[in-house]
Amino acid sequence: MLDIIIPFLILLIVVVFVHEYGHYYFAKKYGVGVTDFSIGFGKELFGWNDKSGTRWKFCLIPLGGYVKFFGDLNAFSQTDDVALKKYKEDDRKKLFNLKPLYQRSLIVFGGPLANFILAFLIFTCIYMFVGKDFTPAVISEVQKDSPAQIAGLKKDDIILEIDKQEVKSILDVSKYITLSTSKYIDFKVSRSQQDIIFKVEPKIIDGDDGLGNKIKKRIVGIQLSPYNNEVKHVKLGPAKAIYYSMYEVYFVSISSLKYLGSIIVGKGDSSQLGGPIRIAKITGQVAEFGVIPFLSIMAYISISLGLINLFPIPLLDGGHLMFYAFEKLLGRPLSKKTQEAFFRIGMFLLLFLMFFATFNDLKDLGLF
Repeated sequence: MLDIIIPFLILLIVVVFVHEYGHYYFAKKYGVGVTDFSIGFGKELFGWNDKSGTRWKFCLIPLGGYVKFFGDLNAFSQTDDVALKKYKEDDRKKLFNLKPLYQRSLIVFGGPLANFILAFLIFTCIYMFVGKDFTPAVISEVQKDSPAQIAGLKKDDIILEIDKQEVKSILDVSKYITLSTSKYIDFKVSRSQQDIIFKVEPKIIDGDDGLGNKIKKRIVGIQLSPYNNEVKHVKLGPAKAIYYSMYEVYFVSISSLKYLGSIIVGKGDSSQLGGPIRIAKITGQVAEFGVIPFLSIMAYISISLGLINLFPIPLLDGGHLMFYAFEKLLGRPLSKKTQEAFFRIGMFLLLFLMFFATFNDLKDLGLF
């Protein structure tokens, strides 16, 4: 059990700390007072005060964190307008809610931004010091009566693109197939020095993710081999490492949004949505393969955390940004009553998502 819990806690502490530090950095930059920097919720386990009076602490429930600003009633930056008027002039300069709209927006956006930067830095370091695979993908076998054979793919076809995404590595093929959400997958291949496009309708089967976790897999029925049986693994220079790192963060973000969009319209597989239990399990399994796979999963979780927090749901960073967008359009903040109504809706949505994800996790463990 410890081999799962310890890697999960390390991953969670890092991505949550980075997220909250993004808020903290911009808050300090614009002179906002910070009273609490918390990793976790609930009862404080231990902590310390810095010179500026911020309480840095670790709390009992490690599933998240928060930065509490001077004058806030709670960790969600809710305030009492009457109480704010009682502050002296020097203290009023430290109040988050009295800062200009653009500063409040940057402070809120700083958390997700920090998560994207963390993922970018992890990918950049991996590509520079470990390397990135650029082995071209060649079809070595097409299974009989498989979707690939029905569509017309053949042995020795060199896969160039999948759904208009360039296949730069043999590792991209399974990733692009798995992340596709449309009924047909477009394969662009090179055959006899000609580029040909095929539409393949994948089969969806029950399988596993290579770590023993049950998932729904999209398969087309092909086996791959390196082009000319040569593996091409290259350590990149800073410029190329930065380019491919930025692309990876972009690709993961867009693919995640497409997947969530497919679930909303009823075409996606909602059973693959997981919560803390599944994340902990996968993190522990990946950690057994070494530091690089562990750092990679940390980067992907960091992207997910940043992306989810940008959703326009009250209680999340995206909800605050939504309120600020209304404030910009209306020329004034939304009324307290309207904000409270949105917060209730946001709380319901978050609780529903947590329940649904936890149910999937328990189902994955065979408890349902």
